[in-house]
Amino acid sequence: ILCGRCGERMTVRYHSREGRLWPEYVCQRDGIEHARPLCQRVPGAGIDQAIGELLVEAVSPMALEVALSVQQELQHRIDEADRLRQKQVERAQYEADLARRRYMRVDPDNRLVADSLEAEWNSKLRNLSEAQQERERQREQDRKVLSEPHRAAILALATDFPALWRDPKTPDRERKRMIRLLLEDITLLRGEQITLHIRFKGGATKTLTLRLPLNSWQLRQTNPDVVKEIDQLLDQYTYPQIAAILNQRGLRSGAGKAFTSRFIANIQRSYSLTLRYDRLRKAGMLTVEEMAAALGICRQRVTVWNRHGLIKGHAYNNKNDCLYEPPGENPPRKAQGIKLSQRALIKVVSQRIEEVQCEA
Repeated sequence: ILCGRCGERMTVRYHSREGRLWPEYVCQRDGIEHARPLCQRVPGAGIDQAIGELLVEAVSPMALEVALSVQQELQHRIDEADRLRQKQVERAQYEADLARRRYMRVDPDNRLVADSLEAEWNSKLRNLSEAQQERERQREQDRKVLSEPHRAAILALATDFPALWRDPKTPDRERKRMIRLLLEDITLLRGEQITLHIRFKGGATKTLTLRLPLNSWQLRQTNPDVVKEIDQLLDQYTYPQIAAILNQRGLRSGAGKAFTSRFIANIQRSYSLTLRYDRLRKAGMLTVEEMAAALGICRQRVTVWNRHGLIKGHAYNNKNDCLYEPPGENPPRKAQGIKLSQRALIKVVSQRIEEVQCEA
């Protein structure tokens, strides 16, 4: 691995995270030798994956081509060996014919020469028979070598590399060995993107461009759609209510956890969402002091009247502190001798009676 800025070799660091080792390529030669800042550092997980896919893509047709070449080479060698054995048979046949002619021309009365030529003829015939048998035996073996199962085994070489590379049982050190056999070097340059200049053995080159991996906080970031939903819910609900609504809908945070009141508050601050208090004030709601002044009562009585339904308050925090709707033209007033619960009940009953009369 070479640095795309200074050309020096980069080193690899491994970080343990979630039970796995994650590589990081670092150019630190100047830092080691001259105490200078790191030239560049590049996260390696995406790089390793991209290199692996490139090798699988590049090696598969190469492996198929090599497999076919091997098959053709085997056939060529077998044919060449058969031609040589055929020449040996022809030579043995020639020597046997020559020995026969010599024997046929000898004087029968010269038994010593005749016996010698006969023995030579028999020897040449044995050599011819052995050469013919050897050729047939080798041809039978060659037919087995080039049988359909063997052809299929040769063609299967094209799929061995992808299967081996993607096998989770293959150790990383074996993958590194395969990379060293196939690649000359890789140059990394980190900018807005990660650029890889890859040089294969033999001179072929390839350039890849990868997106920079997200930081850990970005990986755990809450979905923007959920943030938008929280912004809308703040118009009507408090933090605990919003958390309950989101959990009921099956939504989860960026870390995959259920929502809580504290998490909703963090989202509101992180994304500068308008506070529920400010939303209610913008809608014309009154504080407890303003409501007390408008009704001519104390702050405590405002809370009591809100609890009994004489006025309408809207909670804006986890403590159930409220802002109140303006009392309007006919605000509630003090009524000595009548309990608050009875005042609310009378109001409801009167409404019910009016509705019945209208229907009649």
